[in-house]
Amino acid sequence: MRPGAVPAAVLVSLSLFALGSGRPSAPLPDRMADTGRGTQLITAVAPGTASTSGTVTWWDRKDGRWVAAGTAPARFGAKGLVEGTARRQGTDTTPTGLYGMPYAFGIKAAPRGTAYEYRPVRRDSWWCQDGDSRSYNRWTEPRAADCRAAEAQHLITYRAQYAHALVVDFNYHRPVRGRGAGIFLHADGRGATAGCVSVPEKSMRAILRWADPARRPHVAIGTRGGRTAITRY
Repeated sequence: MRPGAVPAAVLVSLSLFALGSGRPSAPLPDRMADTGRGTQLITAVAPGTASTSGTVTWWDRKDGRWVAAGTAPARFGAKGLVEGTARRQGTDTTPTGLYGMPYAFGIKAAPRGTAYEYRPVRRDSWWCQDGDSRSYNRWTEPRAADCRAAEAQHLITYRAQYAHALVVDFNYHRPVRGRGAGIFLHADGRGATAGCVSVPEKSMRAILRWADPARRPHVAIGTRGGRTAITRY
């Protein structure tokens, strides 16, 4: 079985059963309020807002149906998940919601077959998290003069996590100062994240080989139920 592939029995289970209900149901994307109007989707689901682990599944829209293409164990923020519009920077929480993914990056070379724009991480690659900088929530190379090093991530120092990553456009296109910066789907580190979603590196590589920007993939992050239920997004 190729890396990231899903056993047939798991695919059937993902397609037929509602989260936690055990009752036959439509595939998860069909039960969501919005999937981004593309034909690819990543869902990142945690049991509840206090959870630091859950499941990531990537889906294809084929012949009018959503079909699971792969699944992997996921890690979330060390302080759990929170509604994206209410998130505050520095809280170690993962923002829930539906987001685009503008580009990929990595310390390692892009997996063969990657269609996304893929930026190589160099020694002078930084992600600015300084709310007073004009480069807030942006890649900056070298680090912008008005972005304090203490308020930025030196990307190359996160060798495990940023081996491969996709940028999540949370607070990205029109950033609100203080809401948060540097939210990615990336490879696992040693434990829970500071607010990102992570999966094993082999799964991250599989996602990059699968994702096609022409098919407008989005990532939906949420919980099984409650106010941050993934079906709300």
